Amino acid sequence: MPPKLSRFIQWFLTGICILFLFGGCALWNNLFGEEESTPAELMSEAMEDFNDGKFETATEIFQKIKDRYPYSKFAIKAEIKMADALYERDLFDEAYDEYTEFEKLHPKNPSIPYVLFQKGMCHFSRVKSFDRTQSFTHKAREEFERLIKRYRRSPFAERARRKVRECYIRLAEHEVYVGNFYFKMEKYGPAMHRYLYLIEHYPDVGQYYEALEKIKICKEKLAEQKEEDGTSWWGRLKSSVFD
Repeated sequence: MPPKLSRFIQWFLTGICILFLFGGCALWNNLFGEEESTPAELMSEAMEDFNDGKFETATEIFQKIKDRYPYSKFAIKAEIKMADALYERDLFDEAYDEYTEFEKLHPKNPSIPYVLFQKGMCHFSRVKSFDRTQSFTHKAREEFERLIKRYRRSPFAERARRKVRECYIRLAEHEVYVGNFYFKMEKYGPAMHRYLYLIEHYPDVGQYYEALEKIKICKEKLAEQKEEDGTSWWGRLKSSVFD
């Protein structure tokens, strides 16, 4: 063997040893190619992470399945599970967007009732206490009612009905809270307006009878104020004429 070729082989083998010593298998794979995981293998890995509560890692793998294998039978499941992983991470806006995208792309998919329920839960999970604005409560109720209207016989429709009632109770509590605030300020007109709104829109919740009682008191107070205003007006008129 020629001396130059012999030295080249020695240097090459030495270089390979160094690569394994400092880079290990990962560097070898980067240089010579890593065997691509199949969609089934990726899904299995992602579900294992998901079930172990490693939602961030699971999200990344579900995204990888969507990107690499968009026409695989695992892609649709990856779309839903990615939304679920985002929901579990309390990234409700991102999860809602993923569920909405799934609904648009697969409107006839059997999982749509579940997707609609989860869209409602993305709002319901952010419902605030009754003394705060209830915008998320309204949005959650709308999503749950849409599910009930479209899929009355679905098991998720029954769960949605229970959530709708919880929404109504929270909204009624909010109306009572605001009404009581005005009542304590002796602003009986605005207070009665709130109580009447509750009676009209949430008649089957526990706050109904409290609102009825407060409406009665508000009417009495408003009548008293009207009488007092009329008396003081007459007194001022007599004073101006006869004094």
